[in-house]
Amino acid sequence: MKQFLVVAYDIADDKRRAKIAKTLVQYGLRCNESVFECLLPESKIRKLKQQLEKLADVREDIILYYYLCLPCAMKRESLGRRPGFKPEVIVV
Repeated sequence: MKQFLVVAYDIADDKRRAKIAKTLVQYGLRCNESVFECLLPESKIRKLKQQLEKLADVREDIILYYYLCLPCAMKRESLGRRPGFKPEVIVV
């Protein structure tokens, strides 16, 4: 079973920010400069969080994880052009 996860971050250092973004691209779709939508099984979420924990500096950076249930993910809205998961492929 997969979980819909939104990851948002504010990283102080350019090099760390680039490494974190490069890692997140492997797991989800970038929908904003510092926001990714991911559809992952729990095992991959754990792996992603472990990787990001190694890259981030908790004294300067923040990474937020938002877990969305299926009804919530289906209700998300946007204005303008952005990539994202189509509601019919979300299975939570």
